[in-house]
Amino acid sequence: MNKRYLGHLADHDPLHYYLQYDILPQISGPAQHADFRVFQLTGSNDVYLYEDRYSGSKVVGKFFLSARKREPVRAAKLMAREFDNLVLLRNHGLNAMPHYVVRPLGRNQWLNCIVVVEYCQGETLSAIIQDALFRGGESRLYRKLTALAYFLATLHNRTVMDTRINFQEDCAYLDRLTGMLHNMLLIDHDQTTELAWLRDQWRSQERMWQDRQVHVHGDATPDNFLFGNGLEVITFDLERSKPADRVFDVGRIAGELKHFFLQKTGNRHSAEPFIGHFLWEYSCHFPDRLQTFKAITGRIPFHISLTLLRIARNSWIEPTHRRRLINEAIINLRRFT
Repeated sequence: MNKRYLGHLADHDPLHYYLQYDILPQISGPAQHADFRVFQLTGSNDVYLYEDRYSGSKVVGKFFLSARKREPVRAAKLMAREFDNLVLLRNHGLNAMPHYVVRPLGRNQWLNCIVVVEYCQGETLSAIIQDALFRGGESRLYRKLTALAYFLATLHNRTVMDTRINFQEDCAYLDRLTGMLHNMLLIDHDQTTELAWLRDQWRSQERMWQDRQVHVHGDATPDNFLFGNGLEVITFDLERSKPADRVFDVGRIAGELKHFFLQKTGNRHSAEPFIGHFLWEYSCHFPDRLQTFKAITGRIPFHISLTLLRIARNSWIEPTHRRRLINEAIINLRRFT
């Protein structure tokens, strides 16, 4: 994970005291002296790496209240949710390799609603995908998708609930995305109307309601997974973790793969071998692999479409690719039968 050096944390900063006396003792024992170098982690304005010069200990701090996040009540809720979800999933056994959720070390509402977690090293899925696209690393991507499928299947199977999927929540999310894209003038009236009609066709399909809920990661993007040796997978950033359809996570990964390959090649089918491999590997962790694969592939086009529309909102996406993403989302939603 890339980082940018910002300087040293001032001794008189309340955060310095908190890290030295509340956090470091959990990692390296009581600290008489501490001097923290500060790095901003690439991809986020609100996540920082703190490295103690004396002990060499490293921790990551994520702030939910900042110059761009100005709602204290909401920030406090998100802070608590992130911390509690980390604890919850580790309590389900995801606290040892090969399936690892980072260890939460503390939360403090008075320090801009910070959650502090241990620092873990590994290569992101984004980097592995880029290696496959530009440097011939396809075989490694297949291997790491096998590891990720194993991780997600373990997460989902250990957190199965008795309640059924509430597919209405996914339909509401599609409505929000449609509204955003329409307001941004990225989709026209006819496309907005078709998306609403397609939503209703999916909502009438019994298969979208029949599975049981699991605890999903909720933000299964390629930058939120780190890979080590073999099947080792580390994850973090769980503020959006919630009970939902397991395909919410699986479809997010499939949609991200489609986005990366479509952006590089312009070919809407170029990611299919990797998506198919990922889904087949995920399905092998169930008693009936073929039946699971059929069930997953029957629901996944809707969730791939959510991911593509979600990505299309971003201002950094080039206009031509934005149109590809939106068109591909609509094509996938047409596969409701």
